[in-house]
Amino acid sequence: MSNIQLAANLRRLRNDHNYTQMQIGRKLNISRQAYSNYETGKRIPDIDMLIRIADIYHVTLEQLVSQTCTKDGVINEISGPYFTGMEIESADMIYLTREEVELLTHFRSASEDDRKLTKKVLKMEGS
Repeated sequence: MSNIQLAANLRRLRNDHNYTQMQIGRKLNISRQAYSNYETGKRIPDIDMLIRIADIYHVTLEQLVSQTCTKDGVINEISGPYFTGMEIESADMIYLTREEVELLTHFRSASEDDRKLTKKVLKMEGS
């Protein structure tokens, strides 16, 4: 089980700061592959590693694991609180805003035609 938001933040923050996986691995005293596993969600860093990563990017631990972080700050920080969601097939965790929960709830009750239209507008595959 991985945290989708954490994996996305690790990748986004590294790219925003123009670091390579190798450079971050060196800062954390781990291999490039170990860090790559964090970014892909194959492994979850332990709490000590999460604190070290948060320090590198100057974000809080909570922001790193549950909010969308960029080099310029936290996106939608005031849109919280976030709600925990789980991707059923993989058991990956994701944190959603109230607006996102509402969107998903409406999507579930939409007709098949409305779902297809929504997927097309959002440029999702298989629409």
